Amino acid sequence: MSRIALITGGNKGLGKATARRLVELGHTVYLGARDPERGRSAAEEVGAQWLPLDVTDDASVSAAAADLLRHKGRLDILVNNAGIGIGVEKLDDLDAEVMRAVYDVNVLGVVRMTQAFLPLLRESDQPVIVNVSSLLGSFDAMTDPHSHQYPFFYPVYGSSKAALNMLTVQYAKELPELRVNAVDPGITATDLHGFTGPGIQAPEDGAESIVRMATVGADGPTGTFTQRDETLRW
Repeated sequence: MSRIALITGGNKGLGKATARRLVELGHTVYLGARDPERGRSAAEEVGAQWLPLDVTDDASVSAAAADLLRHKGRLDILVNNAGIGIGVEKLDDLDAEVMRAVYDVNVLGVVRMTQAFLPLLRESDQPVIVNVSSLLGSFDAMTDPHSHQYPFFYPVYGSSKAALNMLTVQYAKELPELRVNAVDPGITATDLHGFTGPGIQAPEDGAESIVRMATVGADGPTGTFTQRDETLRW
């Protein structure tokens, strides 16, 4: 069955790869992006439709929700993918303004999107929210000396993803009629961090974890944190 999906931060990286894969599966996909040129180009490339959207702007989010309501009347899949910055890597560089900019996208942007599009999701018979998170926000991973994430000092990005994980749990509990899950796509070659080389997967591979949870049915899992088919610890 064809479903209607919206992906934030969809003009590049994981968002674009997720849009492409959902289109290939036969779904109608709206690709949310701030930049008109990049948004239209990416949407045309993957067969999606561009939706003007800045997750840090209340008016932009409200306008996008109103636009989708006029044209489709519902939303089946919301992928909160937009995210920025690892942030600081030295304690001396940590300050509130750096955190504010990252939180505005990674945390408050998710709240803006979820609250604005919840009425459209409630019109779906299989509503799904996928929050793109990271093990850098996992208390389990960051307190386990044997984990890959343990050595890294990313207090801004990591704490924003920890907050996103808690939002996922809270929304899942409060909205039992929705499937609300967090996904760690794995270490992916994106502009977010600039990592490349051995062990760094392509966006197309990372998108598979997102697509898997975006296409769960009404009886699928909710309130989980996963990577591919593995359930992660918060």
